[in-house]
Amino acid sequence: PENLAAAAKNLANKFDADYSEIVGEDLIRKNFPLIHAVGRASSQEPRLLEIKSGNVGPKVTLVGKGVCFDTGGLNIKPGRSMSLMKKDMGGAANVLALASMILSTSMNIQLRVIIPAVENSISGNSFRPGDILTARNGSTVEINNTDAEGRLVLADALSFASEDDPDLIISMATLTGAARVAVGADIAPFFSERNEVSDILKASGAQQNDPVWPLPFWDPYEKMIEPDAADLDNAPSGGYGGAITAALFLRRFVTMPNSYIHFDIYSWSDTN
Repeated sequence: PENLAAAAKNLANKFDADYSEIVGEDLIRKNFPLIHAVGRASSQEPRLLEIKSGNVGPKVTLVGKGVCFDTGGLNIKPGRSMSLMKKDMGGAANVLALASMILSTSMNIQLRVIIPAVENSISGNSFRPGDILTARNGSTVEINNTDAEGRLVLADALSFASEDDPDLIISMATLTGAARVAVGADIAPFFSERNEVSDILKASGAQQNDPVWPLPFWDPYEKMIEPDAADLDNAPSGGYGGAITAALFLRRFVTMPNSYIHFDIYSWSDTN
């Protein structure tokens, strides 16, 4: 998290943008309880990074998952899976790259970048399966798997992003293995409620040889993310439609879903 914060600060300085971060216990005081819960077990304190630039034009907010290493928490990952877990900040890396591209073009937009930067580690104060946590927006979340931590840190970040009433929110995250099962490693699935946006993204991806593919915010699956003990379940049982149920979970924290696009990305190259 410290290194990711340094990279974000360097980017902000390069383009004379505003930079700020909220670190450690200040996350509790400033109402980012899920980000703190996921990251509190690490020796590197959890933090929320923010870059802001521009004061005219549409408001565009980029939110990137910055889990800098993911052990799986108390639902510890098997050894074969652990070696890639430094890639779990791929959403944050892609968001910073996109922000750099936008800033270098001097577009007339009000750009905001929000990155929850944490390590999902194990210690005596790790968050646990069975915990019920309250998010920034007041929703309660039952923890059924501590390895479904990305949607937790993004929940607080998306709530924070929505408070500014942006015209567009784009989130990027290495969120689910289900996305890889659905479309493989070379295609990034995305979610949008607007067909015209989906068409533009598909066409642009094909043109740049960087394919993306739309998956649905499928409303009938909403019941799968609603447990008996809380408002939301961070890891629905059964495993069906895992990329979709994760996206539906995130959508609960966005106040204007029509302005929201979510990318579930792999952020790793298995081939040359």
